[in-house]
Amino acid sequence: MKNSKAKNVAFYGIMIALAFILSYLESFIPINAIIPIPGVKLGFANIVVLFALYTLKLRDAVIIAIIRVFLSGLLFGNPMTIAYSLCGCALSLTVMYLTKKTKLSIIGVSMLGGIFHNIGQLIMAVILTHTSRIAYYLPVLLVSGMVTGLLMGFCAKMVIERINKLEKKNKKE
Repeated sequence: MKNSKAKNVAFYGIMIALAFILSYLESFIPINAIIPIPGVKLGFANIVVLFALYTLKLRDAVIIAIIRVFLSGLLFGNPMTIAYSLCGCALSLTVMYLTKKTKLSIIGVSMLGGIFHNIGQLIMAVILTHTSRIAYYLPVLLVSGMVTGLLMGFCAKMVIERINKLEKKNKKE
């Protein structure tokens, strides 16, 4: 029993560390030089969250996502970044969880996750700024969420397929 609990804690640690490292690496990519719009990010850490959502329990994906948001916010952001990220993360995870059981592929689910993450952040911005004028920003966020969701979904799909192949190979041996 203790061995299983220790394995779970270690696995959580690895998943959270991986998501955190991907967030850190993403900070070196000058995406704002290409797309000069605040808040547009690639979302590398979402590969880990998607992996968790498709291979673990919902609770595990939620824990990994929330801890990553807090760690990244504390080290690379501020309380406002945490608020924006948590709102986006909550809406994104909810939508991805609800749609993963449909006929959509992991890439489609990821695209919806990217879109709704940005919608969640925009909702938080409207709440915090007390103005709905920033809704003009929505079309850009929808497109960026769709594109980044496509990329991260494709990466997550490749990771899951590779791990499944390795597990099948190990079972044969």
